[in-house]
Amino acid sequence: MKKRLPGSCIETDVVVIGGGLVGATLACGLAAHGIEAVVIDQTALVDKNVPDFDGRASAVAHTSKVAMDGIGLWRLIADQTQPINEIRVSDGPSLAFLHFDHMDLGDQPLGYMVENRTLRSGLLRLMSQTRGVKIMAPEHVVESVRDSTYATVTLGSGKIIRCRVIAACDGRRSAARGSAGIDVTSWTYKQHGIVTTIEHQRDHNGIAHERFLPSGPFAILPLRGGHQSSLVWTEKSSLVGAFTALDDDMFLAEIGERVGGFLGKLGLIGPRYSYPLGLQVAERYTDNRLVLLGDAAHGIHPIAGQGLNLGLRDVAALIDVLVHAKRYGLDLANNAGLMRYQRWRRADNLLMAGATDVLNRLFSNDAPPLRLARTLGLAAVNKLSPIKHAFMRQAMGQVGNLPKLMRGETPG
Repeated sequence: MKKRLPGSCIETDVVVIGGGLVGATLACGLAAHGIEAVVIDQTALVDKNVPDFDGRASAVAHTSKVAMDGIGLWRLIADQTQPINEIRVSDGPSLAFLHFDHMDLGDQPLGYMVENRTLRSGLLRLMSQTRGVKIMAPEHVVESVRDSTYATVTLGSGKIIRCRVIAACDGRRSAARGSAGIDVTSWTYKQHGIVTTIEHQRDHNGIAHERFLPSGPFAILPLRGGHQSSLVWTEKSSLVGAFTALDDDMFLAEIGERVGGFLGKLGLIGPRYSYPLGLQVAERYTDNRLVLLGDAAHGIHPIAGQGLNLGLRDVAALIDVLVHAKRYGLDLANNAGLMRYQRWRRADNLLMAGATDVLNRLFSNDAPPLRLARTLGLAAVNKLSPIKHAFMRQAMGQVGNLPKLMRGETPG
């Protein structure tokens, strides 16, 4: 950190509220480019690495992998990732399907599956190795005051931090967003995502499957080693309690009906989790010396597996903006820079939020006319290479105005 001011006040460039995947990545990325950061989290970050903290795995798009490589994270986790070589999309019992094969675009995988605990462990190691990152956890923010020159954050321990920018990465219920009076538009899908991990007899061969069922999408996502997969089972909220209360044998039988027999004999490993699903968009992403990123700014349906990738695009875009300001001697929180971030990211996130909302509403039902339309649509797209390739590039994160970090370039 730069220096300790009188009265136990610490000075830094950026205070990151929330040490999850987005917040920790932001801190490491900023520090890698000469901008110091203090990370504040209510939970000791080491506690987030225990196996039962979070059973989810994330699909990391190709461009997100490029950004992780650029800040030094990928080398710490590469041997624990699973390349996604193909994606197969089907609609219930329909014989029509959509098949994406990475070889149609080159030799790069469409993405990678990584368990969230692997990402957290890698980020914790990287933060501990990165000069310019300070972790303060468990801690909580009692008050923040933002004026024309600085933002001052007071913690529950009585410590005070003075910075130029506060980056709110504290989730869908963001206290930082609420304290700034930033409203959100939100609604629930009356669905929950049930998440668990299975083992299976046959190798998944790096193929991700997404099956659209009347209750919602059912995703089978390949994990490292060939014989384990992460499941994301979307179910009506009214039925989730009954499913999660089943004993292991009956729960596995329900899974088996949805997976089918192509992976051979199945086994249930690890605990099961459930999460409510909904859409949420902040009305704005910035305030005086405050920036929202990740779930604090937007939350979407997991139907396309893009939640983390959108958060990482936020990170890479903000790094671009702040490094540019530092390079030209500007206030890190200069209005032009923060407005650029907001225009850049809000447009991209709104587009993805709208697309996932439409897809979920279109596929999470069993109405015969829509079922026929879906079947014809999947078959048509599968035969039209230009359209199919466009969808593949979207899955790889290669569409849109990419931040420099995601293009393998120096930010700023």
